[in-house]
Amino acid sequence: MTEHQAQTNNPIRPLAFHAAPGTEDWRVLGEGACAFFRTGSFADGARLVAAIATAVDGLGAPDVDLRPEGVTVRLITAGQDYYGLTEHHIELARRISTAARAAGAAAEPHAVQTVQVTLDALERPAVVAFWQALLGYRDRAGSPEDLIDPARRGAPFYFQQMDEPRPQRNRVHVDVWVPHDVAPQRVAAALAVGGRLVTDEHAPTLWILADPEGNEACVGAAGATG
Repeated sequence: MTEHQAQTNNPIRPLAFHAAPGTEDWRVLGEGACAFFRTGSFADGARLVAAIATAVDGLGAPDVDLRPEGVTVRLITAGQDYYGLTEHHIELARRISTAARAAGAAAEPHAVQTVQVTLDALERPAVVAFWQALLGYRDRAGSPEDLIDPARRGAPFYFQQMDEPRPQRNRVHVDVWVPHDVAPQRVAAALAVGGRLVTDEHAPTLWILADPEGNEACVGAAGATG
């Protein structure tokens, strides 16, 4: 860890990250701060990845997904003691955005999302152990009810404690994390094609929806508040 990293390694809330100057290209989702930069070709994307590597040299390596249409970058600390954003990621975000602009890659903040699978469990430790063995996942730092892919590619799994059986309701559902300024439109789109609003009690950070046959899903928006 560099001296700069040590000085800025304090955890940071999504709202504070969004409020920091220079983070306009980024959106905090369920799995860190993400940005998408459209390049239009695989070769241009590869050059952007090289530019990003130079821009953040010595400051840590982000997660990068290179596709023919563009580059998705994710910033997250995934250690044994902490899993989430720190103040250090603000500087990384600024440098990456600067590199993207210099390369002519346009940021599309609304093009990012992450997905999480949530299971309700009566005997949570036993259920978690099964899925951990099956998926080859590991515990998320500080959160024994979460499992994550060590390679940070697959969707995380969250295990929600139940106190008693819950008949006539699903025990597995999908959480879709989208940019906070996209969430209301995404909810409206799902409702417009036959979805049902189960509750918006926790909006604008969380909506619970159901499809026409009652299968539930949540739309989450990190950074809308708090």
